[in-house]
Amino acid sequence: MQSALFFWLLTALPLALSAFAEAQPAKVPRIGYLTNTPFSASPELEDAFRQGLRDFSYVEGKNIVIEWRSGEGSVDRQRAIAAEFVRLKVEVIVALGTGDIRAAKETTSTIPIVMVLGGDVVGSGFAASLARPGGNITGLSTLRPELSGKRLELLKEIVPKLTRVAVFASSASADHAQLLKELERAAVALGVRLQPLDIRNPKDIATAFQAAAKRRAEAVLVRLPGPILSPHRPEFIELAVKYRLPVIYERAEVVEAGGLMSYGVNTADLYRRAATYVGKILKGAKPADLPVEQPKKFEFIINLKAAKQIGLTIPPNVLARADKVIR
Repeated sequence: MQSALFFWLLTALPLALSAFAEAQPAKVPRIGYLTNTPFSASPELEDAFRQGLRDFSYVEGKNIVIEWRSGEGSVDRQRAIAAEFVRLKVEVIVALGTGDIRAAKETTSTIPIVMVLGGDVVGSGFAASLARPGGNITGLSTLRPELSGKRLELLKEIVPKLTRVAVFASSASADHAQLLKELERAAVALGVRLQPLDIRNPKDIATAFQAAAKRRAEAVLVRLPGPILSPHRPEFIELAVKYRLPVIYERAEVVEAGGLMSYGVNTADLYRRAATYVGKILKGAKPADLPVEQPKKFEFIINLKAAKQIGLTIPPNVLARADKVIR
């Protein structure tokens, strides 16, 4: 009798444990999303990230939780958010720009961090190399400084007699020195003199345009962090018209909103691809083993309405090379 009971227990217990395990709800992964740009600035980019997750069968609110946080331009807030993610024990931190990445890096060395708009990731200390990051950070690099020379060339093409270009950039950016180095190299080849103007906060925007006009700049090249540029696109567009200055940006969203032209990476594509890293990590991949990738899609956009407002005629050969022309 005892032997039969013992045998029954040996048989029934595993079945009961198996049934109990199946009855338990599967753990829903939680990721932290850190940006210093207001979400209202470019909601279509967050949608691109969601789409990338759906490609990995992750649907927000169904089988994944996303903790959306914005520092709203505050470095202290960035750090506080990164610390909050550690307390929440998120599986992955998605960090948008250089400041977001640094805040996350300084807060945790164990939680995987996925970069969306990483600049010089090796020079910034985020990765040992692009091929083998080696730590808890991987993701995407944007080639921001390297593309600035191309933007200067495009300005020269639409203003053939161009000799003076104001550069709106922030000395607080991690890649500021590299940006100026790349631009100086291109400026020498093009016979153009640069007029760097430091914009560290939104209050500097109007002052920078006034200074550019006073120094008789003939065009402006803008390379600014998202927290400064994105929420203040209307001001840049309005002042460019006021001072009748051709302005080139790196982000297409500014041109879509009324800016003159942009050349840079397809940002939405980077957001989608960042979600791919999240999917791989949630399925067991280690950040150290996932190579940092560079942009694959670039776009050149021209807004002819903006050109007309400042009395500028875009040469036909330049229009022919544009990926998109807004008429």
